Amino acid sequence: MIASTEVLDTLKSIGLNLYERKIYVALLAKSVATAAQVSEIAGVPRSRSYDVLESLADKGFVVVQPSKPIKYVALQPAEALDRTKDAMKHKFDIMTERIEKVRISPILDELSKIYSGGFSHVKPTDMTGTFKGADMINRHFQSLLKSANTSIEILTTEKGLADLHDHHFRTLKKLTKGGVKLRIAAPATNTKTIKAFKDIGDVKTLKAPAGRVAVIDGEHLLMALTDETVHESQDLVLWANSEHAIASMAAPLFAQIWKGSR
Repeated sequence: MIASTEVLDTLKSIGLNLYERKIYVALLAKSVATAAQVSEIAGVPRSRSYDVLESLADKGFVVVQPSKPIKYVALQPAEALDRTKDAMKHKFDIMTERIEKVRISPILDELSKIYSGGFSHVKPTDMTGTFKGADMINRHFQSLLKSANTSIEILTTEKGLADLHDHHFRTLKKLTKGGVKLRIAAPATNTKTIKAFKDIGDVKTLKAPAGRVAVIDGEHLLMALTDETVHESQDLVLWANSEHAIASMAAPLFAQIWKGSR
């Protein structure tokens, strides 16, 4: 039985690559098989099938049977998913613990000193780049927000304001409690969202969209290069660590829009 595209896409969404998906489905059809047998059914090179089956075993989808030749047993799908979830949680817990140990160790100070020393030699043009995809953009924006010390100015769309609330409101609230000044200009009809932001900063509503731009501490600039109607995977943002670009372009633009808003 050949799995449907929906099944293969779902297996991809939980972390199985193309060969893993093909071999796992082939093994399900056989229940127990050698690497050679499943590679033939799945259409995967035999030389790759051993590594793929070991990977599936590590993830909890397959059990290795120590026979000659070695055979592999497909676990019942529900059990495989439970095992995989437990294995991923265990790995996550271990990695989280290691990260926390590094955070409170002298190693972090040493790494920070290396970064500071290297940063002093960086040219402004090197601190410029683009980020593609909503997830990547939100992660970088979150990082910049956490570094804010004095001010955050955001010009956005109605959808952008909703996304800002969904992904960054808690961070912004914490920052404003610490003294960071927040100003937002956006066209908005959602009074609940507007009120939430007005509770932590200054908000002005626009009559029409004027793009998506954010300035942090007068040093970091984020500017959307795509229309927000594109798929989130295609969203593109320019990032620049440039006081010149902000002083000559972003700051005057924001000031003019802010002055003309209510």
